[in-house]
Amino acid sequence: MSWQAGVLTMLGVTLIGGFAWYERSRPPSQIVALVAALAAISVAGRVAFSPIPNVVPSTDIALIAGYTLGGAPGFAVGALTGLVSNFWLGQGPWTPWQMAGWGLTGVLGAGLAAATGRQVGRIGLAAVCALAGFAYGALLDFSLMVTYGGEQSLDRFLALSARGLPFNIAHAAGNAALALVAGPAMARMLLRYRGRFEFAWTKGLPGPGPRAGGATAGAACLIVAMLIAAPALLSGQRASASGGGSGAAVAWLRGAENGDGGFGFARGEESSPVMTGWAVLGLEAGGVNPLDVDRGDATPISYLGGTIGQARTTGDLERTILALRGAGVNPRRFQGHDLVTRLLARQGTDGSFSGQVNQAAFGILAMRAAGATRPIARTAGWLREHQNSDGGWGFATGASSDADTTGAVLQAVAASGNRAEIGDGVSYLRAAQRPGGGFPLNGGAVNAQSTAYAVQGLIAAGVSPSSVRKGGRSPLAYLASIQAPDGHYRYSSSSDQTPVWVTSQALMAVNGAAFPLSPAPRATSRATPGGGSGVPAIGGTSAGAGGGVGGKARKPPPSGAPASPATDPGTTTQGAPIPLAPASSASDDDGGGGIPGWLIAVAAAALVGGGIWGGWLMYRRRLP
Repeated sequence: MSWQAGVLTMLGVTLIGGFAWYERSRPPSQIVALVAALAAISVAGRVAFSPIPNVVPSTDIALIAGYTLGGAPGFAVGALTGLVSNFWLGQGPWTPWQMAGWGLTGVLGAGLAAATGRQVGRIGLAAVCALAGFAYGALLDFSLMVTYGGEQSLDRFLALSARGLPFNIAHAAGNAALALVAGPAMARMLLRYRGRFEFAWTKGLPGPGPRAGGATAGAACLIVAMLIAAPALLSGQRASASGGGSGAAVAWLRGAENGDGGFGFARGEESSPVMTGWAVLGLEAGGVNPLDVDRGDATPISYLGGTIGQARTTGDLERTILALRGAGVNPRRFQGHDLVTRLLARQGTDGSFSGQVNQAAFGILAMRAAGATRPIARTAGWLREHQNSDGGWGFATGASSDADTTGAVLQAVAASGNRAEIGDGVSYLRAAQRPGGGFPLNGGAVNAQSTAYAVQGLIAAGVSPSSVRKGGRSPLAYLASIQAPDGHYRYSSSSDQTPVWVTSQALMAVNGAAFPLSPAPRATSRATPGGGSGVPAIGGTSAGAGGGVGGKARKPPPSGAPASPATDPGTTTQGAPIPLAPASSASDDDGGGGIPGWLIAVAAAALVGGGIWGGWLMYRRRLP
């Protein structure tokens, strides 16, 4: 094989490996849509700026996409930009090199995020974008030497680079200017989008996006340039069937707590209120009160208290109410916030929450957790009206049934006291089960989170999960088969993404827990007589002796402080308490799922403008 053939082979491996990496990350539909929108904006920007030599927004967009969404989505945005934009500007042997250059720029953005914790300022971001412009130019200069033959030497490469230096300077300067003007704002918007939608209904999103581990791997791949495919294609080792059951999973989850009391997508990753809420629920299902899980003065409840201002969506409120209920903390008086009143204000006159089936289901569960029983009947009636003919429910009205939503609604129906629809829902789950015992999401791959939802729905319906088998295996057997040796649960037999989230949900299933969880007992070694909670507990009792928001002993609350009723609503006949809002509800905006309106408007405007400009350029090129 000649030297040129070897380099071109590595180029092909880079592109195939990059797209394989993206595909194997199983991006949720919201990330797929965002990648497509960003690529379209990048394409339109490149075409629109084409009259200005080498000044294009594509490098900045690819880098910021990787910085905010992770290496795999960043690679996809960059590579698609090179391919699609050349349908306007001209295809040629340079296209694969441009695809690789911008794709690796996206990976560089992910590496920057991993190295800095996404704490890069405006000047720093502009500087990195400028360096990316020079690196991209160097790669394209190298491509000329490979593609067109001739002497292969350092002297010739330097000569080619010297000729292209003015263009590379223009590229770098344009990158820096665009990043100074719009870079931080774009990064904030994308991070906000990711924070709202990365947990939406699809399981397996890369982390607050993609996890830092993936970004670090991407940075290493960038250093070795053409070897990006290797970690992407070798990452999916099979899960071990061994494990330690619930106890080992709880121990692993406790070890994933960060110093601020919160949890990230995996051990050592940045804490997230959403992920912390899920971890709290998993611990409570395992019999551990989160007020006893601390790092110094910080507990998961104190972390949620410090970030309660970020609880803006319906799903945020539902998840937090359920998590506080399991800790014995009053959600009506949590750090000066009445979360129950805020949730009830979002209920429509028809009983639904934003017209979303999953939000309505977990609205019932959250209201039952807080003892607010009056509005439940309307919501339960709305759910009955939107049951599909196959007995299941879909994420939104008119959507096809899936195991996740059906499991969630079965718990809500049981909690509402009207069990008329339970039989048909159980029949749907039996039909949806796959050989091996697990359940898929929307006909996709069998995974731990969909299986956990189905198990919880069966428990709420009074059906033993062990009796529901396909291929001789139950859903609990499937979950046991994908527990890793260190105790955490894998997403599936071929994927180990978002382990904190997956383990938390699996813990609810293997412990037979359905929402709302009864308050987990406090550790006796931490209790002190007469101790009080800094936050009123459900029923006006202490959240556990000495169990304030920070997990430290505090003064008792003032006498007569309002508290939720001392009832224990929402318990199933099995004595198991009932899933937090399905993943979508945990992070969707109140207006429902999908792409934000501002992003649609921007993408539409960019596409229209780019199309007009591109058409004009094509017309001019065809003039004699």
